[in-house]
Amino acid sequence: MTKRRLDELDQKIVDALAIDARTSNRKIAAELGVTEGTVRGRIKRMEDEGQIRITAVTNIDHLRNPTLAYIWVEVDSAMEVKDVAQALADTPQIGFVAVTLGRFDILAITLVQNNGQLADFLNTKVSVIPGVRRTECSLGVTFVKHDYRMSKILT
Repeated sequence: MTKRRLDELDQKIVDALAIDARTSNRKIAAELGVTEGTVRGRIKRMEDEGQIRITAVTNIDHLRNPTLAYIWVEVDSAMEVKDVAQALADTPQIGFVAVTLGRFDILAITLVQNNGQLADFLNTKVSVIPGVRRTECSLGVTFVKHDYRMSKILT
């Protein structure tokens, strides 16, 4: 099955939901000049096809002592980077994994309460993954902008 691309109307619906996922289908339809059924059907199709997922996101500003930990991973040359990246992605505490270009092979991001928790996590969950050669961490200490609504692609 070929993957369907979002058309202009789909993207406008996603943009509206990205601002507030609780916006009613009726309101979105009125703003876009289509029927509520059209919006409802489009949202259902995009969800069914895995193009979108509507979920609640924790506002990091309301957590006690949040520290966003960026874990840079160097992979042993004998291992496949994609396998190590998948093992990291399968770790429930990690919310983001990307294969990167540059000094490190992978970037993983997790949220921790303190440095001790991060050290324990690195030693018991990350460093034990086959192929992890070494890690380096960066900690987010002041968040200037933190927006999970990455539906807009710059053109």
